[in-house]
Amino acid sequence: MTATPHPGRVGILGGGQLARMLALAGAPLGLRFLVLDSAEEACAAQLVPQLRADYDDAAALAEFAASVDVATFDFENVPAAAAEWLAGRIPVHPGPRALAVAQDRLAEKSLFRELGIPVPAFEAVDSREALDAALARVGAPAILKTRRFGYDGKGQFRLRSAADADAAWAALGGPSAALILEGFVRFDRELSVVAVRARDGEFRAWPLSQNWHEDGILAATLAPAPAGAEIEALALGHARRLADALDYVGVFALELFQCGDALLANEMAPRVHNSGHWTIEGAETSQFENHLRAVLGLPLGDTRARGHACMLNWIGALPDRQPVLAEAGGHWHDYGKSARAGRKVGHATLRADDLEALADALERVGRALGRQPQVAPVIACLRGG
Repeated sequence: MTATPHPGRVGILGGGQLARMLALAGAPLGLRFLVLDSAEEACAAQLVPQLRADYDDAAALAEFAASVDVATFDFENVPAAAAEWLAGRIPVHPGPRALAVAQDRLAEKSLFRELGIPVPAFEAVDSREALDAALARVGAPAILKTRRFGYDGKGQFRLRSAADADAAWAALGGPSAALILEGFVRFDRELSVVAVRARDGEFRAWPLSQNWHEDGILAATLAPAPAGAEIEALALGHARRLADALDYVGVFALELFQCGDALLANEMAPRVHNSGHWTIEGAETSQFENHLRAVLGLPLGDTRARGHACMLNWIGALPDRQPVLAEAGGHWHDYGKSARAGRKVGHATLRADDLEALADALERVGRALGRQPQVAPVIACLRGG
């Protein structure tokens, strides 16, 4: 008897580096890909076919749906209406509800609160008067954010006191403003859970990651994060509750602020995530492969770490790759993008079997590339500083 093959044509809405890495992970599984993206130079299109069109182009969506067996996302700003339309014709994972929640910071924070996941104080803001009222309830300092389309520090304004309200409103407000004011969190560190949930509800998570940012953009990730069993269990419990509530299928990330023994949810990403890039070389199964396994209904892979890993983001332009490749555990990822300020153009991952060896490698790479400020906090963490 000949076994019925699993569907092997995966459609990705979005053609950036995440789609590119999904395609690289899917090639050994015999999968084929099609990306839908309006960009002229989508970097995933260097590896797989691209359907160049807007996400609300009905004809393009119909062609896309007819060409693939399942659809997923490269980023969360795909119009929810497009995802809903596709879901009526082919399986779409994660589902449109998860996408819609993650697109709206107010809906996201409200869901966290409903599920008993602690969050910073927050209030909806849709007028200048509402901003004053929200500040009176939340207090200052606080951060005013757009409810939609903000990422990597964009669409945000920090208010140090109520006196900054006029400037904040001038920066982000307007007649149709849809904003959220969040209390400023003085956290000890930022952690993230990268997890995967299968179609049948099976849930797995990689070890916690600890993250460092520069100018609102992820600069470095260390995994596994040095965390006790209680913190790990608390974080995974929050992620599991969220995934089950959304009937989620695929990989997602939950970003958390640690404040003492408490964890506050910052936001979720309904897709493979920057803080999980270390899993390509640092885990038994990468986030990209497990996402594909989940959306196709294949068995999930093991999420255990292989020793210790640190991912370094390259923003704006790529540095010299030689110092990274000179390391026994050095791995280089070029996204095939042109240089541009604030743009993620690649990353490197250093992996080692013990903490001291990873710290030594980071020290050498940081010195060779002039990136000591980027690696210094990670080295301090590894050495117990």
